[in-house]
Amino acid sequence: MQIDKLKGKELDQLFNAILSLKDLDECYRFFDDLCTVNEIQSLAQRLEVARMLEEGKTYHMIEKETGASTATISRVKRCLNYGNDAYSMAIGRLKEKDA
Repeated sequence: MQIDKLKGKELDQLFNAILSLKDLDECYRFFDDLCTVNEIQSLAQRLEVARMLEEGKTYHMIEKETGASTATISRVKRCLNYGNDAYSMAIGRLKEKDA
């Protein structure tokens, strides 16, 4: 994993803080303090791109619906194909929750 290079006390603290959040409202509040609006939008956009790629949508459709660049779409696709399966795991859990 690429992130292994960053492992340490500070990153553990960040992830543990995220895991401690109890509901959607707490997430909104925490991320509003932690990130810029653009950073939050970028993260949400990447997850949506991953969901759309898993549904078989084309780059053109994804670009049109999300405003994501082809570079972003390609990066997310690379993660889906060669990454840690985390996008698929999270998307699957969201689908289960919505079912």
